[in-house]
Amino acid sequence: MYSEVSLNTINDKGPFLTTILFSVQDRVGVLDECLSSIRNLNVSLTRIESRPSKTPGWDYDFFVDFSAENAEQLTRIVTTLEEITNQVKVVSATTTNAIAGQVPWFPRKKSDLDTFANKVLEMGEELDSDHPGANDPVYRARRSEITRIAKTYRHGQPIPEIQYKPEEVSTWGTVLRNLMDLYPTHACREHQYVFPLLIQNCGYRVDNIPQLESVSRFLKECTGFTLRPVMGLLTSRDFLNGLAFRVFHSTQYIRHHSKPFYTPEPDVCHELLGHAPLFCDPDFADFSQEIGLSSLGASDDDIEKLSTIYWFTVEFGLCRQENEIRAYGAGLLSSYGELNYALSENPEKRPFDPSKTALQKYIVTEYQPIYFVAESFKDAQQKVREFAKTLNRPFSVRYNPYTESVEVLDNKEKIIRYTQNIKNDMTILIDALERIH
Repeated sequence: MYSEVSLNTINDKGPFLTTILFSVQDRVGVLDECLSSIRNLNVSLTRIESRPSKTPGWDYDFFVDFSAENAEQLTRIVTTLEEITNQVKVVSATTTNAIAGQVPWFPRKKSDLDTFANKVLEMGEELDSDHPGANDPVYRARRSEITRIAKTYRHGQPIPEIQYKPEEVSTWGTVLRNLMDLYPTHACREHQYVFPLLIQNCGYRVDNIPQLESVSRFLKECTGFTLRPVMGLLTSRDFLNGLAFRVFHSTQYIRHHSKPFYTPEPDVCHELLGHAPLFCDPDFADFSQEIGLSSLGASDDDIEKLSTIYWFTVEFGLCRQENEIRAYGAGLLSSYGELNYALSENPEKRPFDPSKTALQKYIVTEYQPIYFVAESFKDAQQKVREFAKTLNRPFSVRYNPYTESVEVLDNKEKIIRYTQNIKNDMTILIDALERIH
């Protein structure tokens, strides 16, 4: 069931950036009645979204975002809708002095990521004319099949297994065999430490493509990160929002066999060889989540900056280790050609500085002419955290791992409660230090 905010607990003056859920039974004109009742109260909606209802006896759930001037107006809206549907919940009511619609909707719970299930920019079976598999009907049909499997997935379910065909396993094996020759000299030490564990625990072999479910369980045991199957390319906002909940959206289809060392879009080789190993590292997991948390409720301009930072770090980042430069970006660790190129003398290498990195243009069809070098994952996390303070967002957020939800710190009571949690943690740490001494 969806969480609910009680109107009795809303004491602030407002305005409120509000999300309301109402459920309807399928009949002609019912949605128009609900929306008209809101419009008659001089309220403008900024988002509306529907999905099959989770509540027995109702057909559809509708989520609407709007700005309520005060608690009284919010109460009138709820009361008016209850006369039509008798099934209304205030999902969130965030106080802000921003103008209506300035803060985009963002997920509050891990289960809210289900709203991304059908929101992809490109479907897995939609191939451009220059794609290696564009003229291969068998390959296109296979991509479509795997895409449909991802479409059915919902939060809390085991990730569906894919029975990969011999030709797909052969492509995976070719990619893995060649990359393993470079990892000892090119990959960062965190990747080198984790990769044997993935071989031992998740079935990473040249003759076997690991299942997302197996890898996801292993990641969760290490850092709390999980994988989630996705049909294709998500928007930057939706993809980054997922990282805030320690969720990585992963494809399950594989590149075309005719070009095993090239793929124009993320495939299972890119996800499992490039991304998954580093999500086992606590510092890298923290860094990735920091980018995700910064994206929640961010403006479109700030999302573009954050996605550029993501591109030059999580996708194509380099780091300095023991006076050498090593690769930690997934786009490098899953590409034999670019991994070699990135650590050569050819490209320019600059120190990682989020304020400058965020403005750097990048290339998606060729090797990067510029790479950014981080001193460490912890250092990169701290720099992103400082950069996030410059973003145009009227509140701060924190992730609650116990409830797998995001808390918006927008009033004194929430901040006091959070401070109390920190105080409790400090008591435990002090006790632990005293026992060590």
